[in-house]
Formats: sequence, C-alpha cells, structure tokens
Amino acid sequence: MSNTVYNPFESAQQQFDKVAALLELDSGTRELLRQPMQEIHFTIPVKMDDGSTKVFKAFRIRHNDARGPAKGGIRFHPHETADTVRALSMWMTWKCAVVDIPLGGGKGGVICDPQTLSLGEQERLCRGYVRQIFTQLGPNQDVPAPDVMTNAQHMLWMLDEYETITNGRYPAMITGKPVGMGGSLGRREATGYGVVYVLKNLLREMSIPIESTTASLQGFGNVGEYAARMYTKLGGKIIAVSCWNQADAKSYTFRKMDGCDIGQLASIKDSFGGIDKAKALELGYEVLPGEEWIKQEVDILIPAALENQITPAVFPDVSKKVKILCEAANGPTTPDCDPLIRERGITVLPDFLTNAGGVTCSYFEQVQGSMNYFWDIDEVFEKLEFCMTKAFKAVYKLAVEKNLYMRDAAYTIAINRVAEAVKLRGWA
Repeated sequence: MSNTVYNPFESAQQQFDKVAALLELDSGTRELLRQPMQEIHFTIPVKMDDGSTKVFKAFRIRHNDARGPAKGGIRFHPHETADTVRALSMWMTWKCAVVDIPLGGGKGGVICDPQTLSLGEQERLCRGYVRQIFTQLGPNQDVPAPDVMTNAQHMLWMLDEYETITNGRYPAMITGKPVGMGGSLGRREATGYGVVYVLKNLLREMSIPIESTTASLQGFGNVGEYAARMYTKLGGKIIAVSCWNQADAKSYTFRKMDGCDIGQLASIKDSFGGIDKAKALELGYEVLPGEEWIKQEVDILIPAALENQITPAVFPDVSKKVKILCEAANGPTTPDCDPLIRERGITVLPDFLTNAGGVTCSYFEQVQGSMNYFWDIDEVFEKLEFCMTKAFKAVYKLAVEKNLYMRDAAYTIAINRVAEAVKLRGWA
C-alpha cells in the first residue's frame, strides 16, 4: 500500500491545469480560475450541554461566481480541511457549468463530528455558522446546501437564523430544506438518481443492457442509497456495498452474490449511512473488510463516499471485468490514476458531471423558492433527467469527436463556459 498523501485541492488544480493548457487559456484567466476568489476562515463558539464552551473551526470558500451566485454544500466532518473545501468549491464551479445552470461554485465546512453532538449542540453550531458570515450569504450571493453529515434540519436551522437576523423571509437563501418548509420534492433522491440517469445513457451508447450489468458500491449515504435504488429498479444488480461503521471506526463491505436488497439494507442503516453489521449477517450478507468493494468481479464500480479512494496503489485490485467507473462521489479518483484507467480501457463518468443531479435539483429548489410556487415530484424528476441527459450527450459527443478522456471532455465544456463568462464580465 502506498503512503502517498493526496491533497484534494492540488488534485483539482492538476485536473484544471491539464485542460487549461489544451484550451490555451491566457495566463490571467488561468490564474483566476485555478484558485478561489474569496475565502472566509472563522471560529464558532458553541455552548455545550454540559455548560462548557467549545470552539469549532469553519470555512466558507467561493471559487468563482461569474456565471451566477455561488452554490455549494456545508460539510460537518472531523477531518475537514481548508484544501478540501477549496477543491470542492472549484469542482462546484465546473459542475454548475457542465450542466449549464446559472450558478457558480462555493463550499463550506466545519471541523466537527456531529455524531458526537446532541441535537441542541448541532442547532447552536448551525446558527453560529450563519451568525458569523450572514453578510456573505443570500439568494443573490452564495446559496448553501447540505453535504456530508449535514441534512435538511441543519439547513432549516440555518435559514431560520438568517431570517431572524435579516428580519425577512428568504426561502431561496439555502437549499436542501425539508419539504413543506421551502424544500423541493425529489431533492433527497436527486444526486443518486442523477448518477444513474448518466450511467443509463452511457450504457445505451455502449449498447449494454442495464439488466445485464453488475455493480459494486462504496458509500451508503444519501447519494449511494438512491443511486443503488434507481440502478436496481432499472434491472441492474449490486453485489457489494461498502460503508463506514461508526461503532468500530472502520469500514465493511456487505456482499450478496445474488444481489443486494437495497431497501432491506437501507432499513438497517443509521442516519450517517452505516449498516448494522449484526443484522446484515442475520439477513445472509457476507461481511468483508471495507476495501473489498473495489476487488469485486463486476461491470461497474460506483465510488459514492469521499475523495481519493481510487489511487495507483489500489488500482491493481480492480477486476479486469470492470468496464465503467461511475464517480458518484466528489474527487474519488486521483489524477495520477487517470492514465492507468484510460490504459485499461475503462470508461470514466467524471464526478462533476455524474453527481451534478444534486446541485441541479438545488437550483430547482432555489427557483421554486423565489417564485413561491412548487412543482410535483414527477415534474422535478422529468426536468432533472432532461438536464442530466443533455449534459451527458454534450460531454460524450465531444469525447468521441476529439478522442478525449471523458473527464477531459467534461472539463473542456465547463472551463470554456466559465472562461467565457469571466471574459464577458471583463475580469480577465
């Protein structure tokens, strides 16, 4: 196993630099787009249930808003770093651009473990986050959303704090809210469903019936679960699911060779995506080490967890049977692994295209909030599939015409759109 430590922001910059050189971007535009336009680092003092005060470090980073207000989630994670948030904000810029929605890229994070905090402590943390930076947030500036270990309740607390401070009602200020409180129907499913809408289109181009395919999945949070639900609904078979176990502080792979029952696994998972090991054993699942997910003899690998999961150190474990790497997570593959993947002939569905269903539906929520008029769920999914299919077709067409790696084709489209906006505004 390699001891290489990957910095996600450096990985994001390497991916950008490669395509910026191909596009022959001028030096000013290149320098502007390879780093965030604004960073806010701050602390949040929170009164804990035991009467003590704990101080949490937090970030909000805006990469680029040339195409519209910044958009991006807020993560709660004990190992959050400024460079992770920088990378995610950059990927959000490309993500919004590749699906052609009028938003820019931003991201936020708090270094904490919400699994160790009471609901009251989590609420005070959410409200404290908004109090520190409320002047920088808003429907025409920067619109947050849920991300890893945050949810609809966290977003509603943040909205309530913002509206209390500003003495108004601004439902479009934040997305991912509960349905009935300004949230959009379909938002919970959107990222995972979007992943499979893109995968379905690729399989059609490759003349592979989805019913004939098998997959292995890493991550069983919101994205992984709903990607798995849609994939199996369309006839695909998932034989392995890997996820983190909080109690043991390690990951496990749950395998069933005749196909995992996704609804069944979802019924025995906790709120952070961990599957109950004892109950899984009772239901006939094999419980293997967490890294076994990548070694399965399947057609499709779906990383839906965190960054830097597919590296040159683990790539030799990938089965020769694998045809598609479907990136549901942000930055799951390191840049130094891309040449190995391409050499093997594996088709990559790049993260900022594949998982853009979440931000697309967040955009729908923002639009609905601004209108104060909400669509039914069929209309949401119809619009979502249309946007994801349109984006995939543009990327796939360019990849075929120019013989480009799919990631490079997606970057080419996204960077061109943002660079054009920057030039039109006279920023470069």
